[in-house]
Amino acid sequence: MRKYKVLVLTDHSAHSDQNSIYSIMLQMEGHPQCSHIDIASRGLKENSLFFDAMQRDGLLGCKVSPSFSYTAEGIHYKTGLKKLKPRDYDIVFLRLPRPISDDFLIWLDEVFGHAIIINNPKGIIKTSNKKYLVNFPEICPDVKLCYTVEDIKAEANKYPIVIKPLKEYGGKGLIRIDGDTTDDGNDEHDTDHYLQAMADDIALEGCISMRYLKNVSQGDKRILVVDGEIMAASLRLPAEGSWLCNVAQGGRSVSTTITEEEEKIIEYINPYLLKEGIMIYGADTLVDDSGKRVLSEVNTLSIGGFPQAEAQTGKPIIKQTIEKIFKYADEHK
Repeated sequence: MRKYKVLVLTDHSAHSDQNSIYSIMLQMEGHPQCSHIDIASRGLKENSLFFDAMQRDGLLGCKVSPSFSYTAEGIHYKTGLKKLKPRDYDIVFLRLPRPISDDFLIWLDEVFGHAIIINNPKGIIKTSNKKYLVNFPEICPDVKLCYTVEDIKAEANKYPIVIKPLKEYGGKGLIRIDGDTTDDGNDEHDTDHYLQAMADDIALEGCISMRYLKNVSQGDKRILVVDGEIMAASLRLPAEGSWLCNVAQGGRSVSTTITEEEEKIIEYINPYLLKEGIMIYGADTLVDDSGKRVLSEVNTLSIGGFPQAEAQTGKPIIKQTIEKIFKYADEHK
């Protein structure tokens, strides 16, 4: 049985006691194939040389022990701090939320080119951008990549739409356009004025337009997938009077089941994601106007929800995920 040295890269400054990384690390630490596990945080100022200046000898971290846990002050990240050498690790587990630059991900791929990185940084660049959805028009709502106000207006003239920034997450930056009215989730605005104020950002970054689905109140389903297998799903329902399902935007999460349509969606996209080195991801679905579930988002950068899914289902999802990570490493090392 092969044993692995594991490194976790995260940002504890954005964590809460609900963050998946603590449960995952502790299960990994006790696994017979884990010889050693260290963690390093972008949230430590001492790590600015690595995460900001991209100096490979500037990484500081500490050993994950069975007592490692979340604290608001991040005490465990500062205990036993030591310099870490990238060459020492066989598996690198990424749990880094935005903002994270493509340049950093490319550099990370070079620094840890000898290791298994979950998920592959170059694969993340390609798949975590929301424009990746335009590759799957047959299983998505009507979707269009837009770089100008005119592009957006052309879509809005067809039907109500939702505009999504390409690299945001958690419902940040979403707006709904229905004729002359634009809804940002809190207030309504005049569409022309709102879009003109966004014009420079749209031209610089781009965005996607997605057809607004009238059945959004039926919820946004997050499906957790590990190495091609569906592990669990949760249904995120919008708050009363809202169209935003994200828990970070006031929605609530409940346990749910997978439909046959969703099984086919995952079966369809799995080969594309695995080819890009995406071993763990979250796929989101909505109910379209004909009543069937369609793909609305793919999250491959910082995937959470594992402890919550385990609590909702009663299944050992984290343990199964760890087993799959080491099996994946055995197959790809």
